[in-house]
Amino acid sequence: MNVLSETSAACADPAGEELRRCDALPELSRFLTQERHPVHLVGVAGSGMSGLAGLLIELGHAVSGSDKATTTETDRLQRLGLRFYDQHLPDLANRAELVVFSSAIKDDNPILRGARNSGKSLVRRAEALAAIMHAKRGIVIAGMHGKTTTSAMTAHVLREGGLHPSHYVGAEIPILGTNAHWDPRCEYFVAEGDESDGTLRYFHPELALILNIEEEHLDFYPDLAAIEKVFAQLIDQTKGRVLYNADDPNTARLCVKRTGVVSYGFSEQADYRGLDIELRHFGSSFSVYGRGEKLGQATLNVPGEHNVHNALGVIALASELSIPFDKITASLRKFEHARRRFEIKYASDRFLLVDDYAHHPTEIRATVSTAKSIGRRRLVAMFQPHRFSRTKALSRKFGSAFDDTDRVVITDVYAASETPISGITGRTIVDEIIQHGHRGVSYQPRLEWMHRDVGNLLESGDLVLSLGAGNIHEQLEILAADLVIAEKLKSIVGEDSAVRLYEPLSKHTTLRVGGPAQFWVEPQSEHAFGELIRFCRDEHLPLFAIGRGSNLLVRDGGIRGVVVHPRGGIFEKIEIDGSEITAGAGVKLRQVAYAARAANLGGLEWMEGIPGEVGGALRMNAGAMGAQTFENVTRIRYLDAEGNPQVKNRDDLEVFYRRFPLLEKNFAISATFRGQRAERAEIDSRLRESQEKRRTTQPVAKSAGCIFKNPPSIPAGKLVDELGLKNSRVGNARVSKVHGNFIVNDGDATSAEILQLIDNIKSVARKERGIELETEVEIVGEP
Repeated sequence: MNVLSETSAACADPAGEELRRCDALPELSRFLTQERHPVHLVGVAGSGMSGLAGLLIELGHAVSGSDKATTTETDRLQRLGLRFYDQHLPDLANRAELVVFSSAIKDDNPILRGARNSGKSLVRRAEALAAIMHAKRGIVIAGMHGKTTTSAMTAHVLREGGLHPSHYVGAEIPILGTNAHWDPRCEYFVAEGDESDGTLRYFHPELALILNIEEEHLDFYPDLAAIEKVFAQLIDQTKGRVLYNADDPNTARLCVKRTGVVSYGFSEQADYRGLDIELRHFGSSFSVYGRGEKLGQATLNVPGEHNVHNALGVIALASELSIPFDKITASLRKFEHARRRFEIKYASDRFLLVDDYAHHPTEIRATVSTAKSIGRRRLVAMFQPHRFSRTKALSRKFGSAFDDTDRVVITDVYAASETPISGITGRTIVDEIIQHGHRGVSYQPRLEWMHRDVGNLLESGDLVLSLGAGNIHEQLEILAADLVIAEKLKSIVGEDSAVRLYEPLSKHTTLRVGGPAQFWVEPQSEHAFGELIRFCRDEHLPLFAIGRGSNLLVRDGGIRGVVVHPRGGIFEKIEIDGSEITAGAGVKLRQVAYAARAANLGGLEWMEGIPGEVGGALRMNAGAMGAQTFENVTRIRYLDAEGNPQVKNRDDLEVFYRRFPLLEKNFAISATFRGQRAERAEIDSRLRESQEKRRTTQPVAKSAGCIFKNPPSIPAGKLVDELGLKNSRVGNARVSKVHGNFIVNDGDATSAEILQLIDNIKSVARKERGIELETEVEIVGEP
């Protein structure tokens, strides 16, 4: 049965051409609400299409759907009877009597082509929705901003008021149970109308609630006039009353002179007016007046003045439907946000994380204002622009939308099926924000690193707000999950000890390269360190210890799990007892050398030339000037894999050249070194010798010390020199011209560049001399 040809289903163009075959709406309505047929939905995973699928299943149709992605909604719908396909296969059209598609589906989609070739009926999502609504008394909620929240609020208030409406809302709605529902008991149907593609014109509702009108979706509309023409047609096609926001200039101009309209807002001219507004952290209270008479007090448990506006529209609509005011306000008190509408993702005394769908400058400004009013110490925003066309058209407005934020991180544009526009990226908005005078904005083009940038700048008391209609919320969810662990780590090590997320390890290595530590922890006591080890064991978190970061190369992906950097307290303590010096794992080797000098103890002067700390020197059995660490060690104290303290004497330790196996799974606390009594002058002479050797043979640039172990036949530095590789480079990584076994960072070198240079040297040594070079520098982390 051909209920509607594709041409009759085509939407009018934005210039205002009338929809064709409007008389077909009753026929399609009967097909969808009174009969049962096989129906296929192309792009069923989208929030709009999944809601339509739910309605069609409830109406008794045999519903199938296809999409490249699966979601929790498609999983739920499959349990209800949806036949889901993860590919758009042409023959799926042959099995259906009607194929429904959204505006996001391109014309060359295989199912659409198959439907055209076989003469199947094709309709847009909005037309199918309008046809279903046609069977009831329709209520359309329309506007550029707030329609999802207001649609959900309307359906909730009408349900609590005893009207049992069917509903269709473009998001997950916890308080309603699902985003769409068909209720055969009631004559009303509440739906969110989508203005983005002109399909508002399909609707012929009994009531319309117009929230706001402004420039938006300029990929489809040429200008504001074209947008207003679509809204005007919706208003003309509304059979009963039109309720409108009197405080929105464009909406008021379009509606004020019409008959049978009802206004709401804060202005004196509004039929339903809100006064005495008190905004609280996560809600508000306000007085409501209806046509000059005080109706009473209303309370909302969703935040923001913009939601007071939304609630006034719902109050006006419900009052016009004769729902008692006390029932309206009682239901508003119980209303909860839709998903991704100021949705709290994490809350503690230290941090609050909130996600919101706002992606237009007006929405962002309102959401930021609401977040600011909560009164947290700082407001940190992370924003993903949505569509290249919107970014280009509204870039200047985006520039002022973040004025109330303390810090804002912008990522690149979520295309939403658009073709990129040359020169338009997230940087476009960053530049506008800077131009507007904001000094706390940064650009992170890689979405998958957004949670790192934001997490690392967090301070206690911050509110983090993720904004955007794409998938930015996934980054906030990662941040929220990691904050749970970070807060537990903080409780273990105490308030005085640092715990930071995504700490750049380039700040903590002498090479000044390396990605972030997922969790950076600085315990200040042996007990806290032990508890930390046990926690990581129980939570299956990798644990890696780092000192000064010399002789260490961290890959650009950073280190997953906990990176522990013991500092303060026992870890930086030096004690001298006779000829023995006990130094904590965080003590610099140079400090040990000079503490020995002060006690007239010699034999440790070689330590002056090593930039590392005691813990790292033990792990690598570091050495210089012909000496090695364990030649001076008499005993060590360490924590085992269970977090328990252990002490071992030198004779009980297995030690190799540049390797100490015990500390591969255990963690140094301190070491005791033995010196020999010596004259101060003799000690000073050896210290000067060490200083001079370091000055003349080692580069002063950023480096990790020796990169390669010395082969048996030739020192590694001499080999590199003889191979003519001194001063060779990859990017900003360069072989030192002073010492061939040093690679230096000439600026912003990456670990990948250094690793490539290491591989190049190895390859030449293998090819030219048959020597297999081994790295002395410890290479760790994710690519």
